[in-house]
Formats: sequence, C-alpha cells, structure tokens
Amino acid sequence: MRLGVELRRQSNPVDVIELVAATREWSFERSCDDEIAVSVRGAWTDYSVSFSWMESVEALHLGCAFSLKVPARREGEVLRLLAKINERLVIGHFDLWPSEGAVMFRHALLLSGGAEPTREQAERLLAAALENSERYFQAFQYVVWADKDADEALAAAVFDTVGNA
Repeated sequence: MRLGVELRRQSNPVDVIELVAATREWSFERSCDDEIAVSVRGAWTDYSVSFSWMESVEALHLGCAFSLKVPARREGEVLRLLAKINERLVIGHFDLWPSEGAVMFRHALLLSGGAEPTREQAERLLAAALENSERYFQAFQYVVWADKDADEALAAAVFDTVGNA
C-alpha cells in the first residue's frame, strides 16, 4: 500500500524470469513465489543468479554470484578493485559479501506504480549481470590468486582485442 492506494499486479514479476530461464534451458529453482535461483554456465565460471521480488520498494532485485572465495588477506585489494570497476559501470554494481567472502553483481529493476516487467527487460537485466561478471571475473582472479593489485588486474582483464588473426 502506497499513499493510501493498493496496487494489484497482473502477475508476479518473478514469473517473467522463470519464463526466460525455461526458454534458455537454464536450470532454476523457485523456492517461493517471490524468489527464483538460476544457474548459468559462463565462459570463465558458472554463475548463480538469484531474483527476488521486493514488494515494499516495487523492485525486482538481481544478485549474480560466482565461485571465487576472497581470503581475508586480499579483501582490501578486492575492495579497491570493486571501486574501480563500479566507476565504469552504467547500471548495476559489484559488492563483496565479507561474511561469505563472495563477490556479487547486483542490480534492480524498478516497477513502480504497478508496472509489469517485459521479457526484454528481464533478458537485459540478466545480460547486464552476465556480461559484467564475465568481463571482470578474471580481474578478481588476478587479485585473489595472482596477488596483483587492482590497477594491474583491471588493466589485464579489460584488454580489448581489435581485429582477428
């Protein structure tokens, strides 16, 4: 209920995510009406993408995690890398969840006033998470496993190849 007006949605926004996952033949689990977890195979690693409908703020929240455990000794450098990456992003952002040592890409689709999500919006939301995670995954690995600093890791991971051989 917002400003004395109760809004009724035509459908649950998570239903659109389930449709996209089923169409792409990704495995998914719907733990309740307002949540879904999708598994996606990437070029560098597998991604666990979770969506939650947050009625109180009318937002479909996305969290995309990959298997990379950040040891406590590298947290500071990973946080510096996160800040540098987040400066480059137009939508979404990366977070470090210190309790789990996990890096996660997060974003939300606002659906204020009873707006319904489209399949195209759901596809774009997923694409943003996967594209950014794929693009920067190696930078996180360089910091965590190769003991590189944030600048070195980012320079190596964002190297764009032009042309072909």
